[in-house]
Amino acid sequence: MSWDDIGGMADAKGRLLEAIEWPLKHAATMARLGITPSMGILLHGPPGCGKTSIIRAAASCCDCALITATGASIYSMYVGQAEETVRNLFKKARLNAPCILFLDEIDAIVSKRGLAGEGGQGDSVQERVLATLLNEMDGIESSPHVIVVGATNRVDMLDDALLRPGRFGEIVHIPYPDEQTREEILLGATKGVPIAEDISMREWAACTEGFSGADLDNLCREAALCAMRENINSLHVRNDHFKKAFQSLSRKVESRVGEGIGNEDARHIRL
Repeated sequence: MSWDDIGGMADAKGRLLEAIEWPLKHAATMARLGITPSMGILLHGPPGCGKTSIIRAAASCCDCALITATGASIYSMYVGQAEETVRNLFKKARLNAPCILFLDEIDAIVSKRGLAGEGGQGDSVQERVLATLLNEMDGIESSPHVIVVGATNRVDMLDDALLRPGRFGEIVHIPYPDEQTREEILLGATKGVPIAEDISMREWAACTEGFSGADLDNLCREAALCAMRENINSLHVRNDHFKKAFQSLSRKVESRVGEGIGNEDARHIRL
């Protein structure tokens, strides 16, 4: 995956390049200017807006190894196993440097102290994992080619100790795509798809406000399925197929974001 596969998000791409590529390729300049590389980056924003995809692209473009961990891959029924897993992840990242250690849905891995334990009291597994993570992040200062990236849509659930400079000191917002970005995503999602001439992705971008990148990919997929349902040997995906897909998906988006994305929004799209 490359930057060209990621529509829009110019600000997020630029900040990730500064945090990941510059310490690798311009270390001497950063040292001369007294710039300390970021040890951790936190991506936050709504689900489906490309947090995982942009990290995969960053790792590929910066020629870094990528190690991904989730709560499901860390937690275990055995006492002490989760903390050991965290230590092993950092050990593996150091051995594979330059490396990005990506903690997906980090709020499910560690949260604010006092929230995980019953009644907010007592030592919990999550709090011990948090303590281990904090210690390991402090330890990567001696490994400048390892960077920790977390992703979440609940920044408010994270402990303040994680967000201080030296840990996740760089916080990057990944918002819902704007109109120009939606058009880029739609064009990318339909690359190689036989699209009829009556379809304008610019017009579809204009009427899909509130759609995430995942929603837009799903819109294109559902439109192609509509074409197959109509004719199993269909040669093209037409605008009316997109409209049928939109009418179905917009209800789901509307219920999620609580905004008026209704079927009338597509009335200016040519049939």
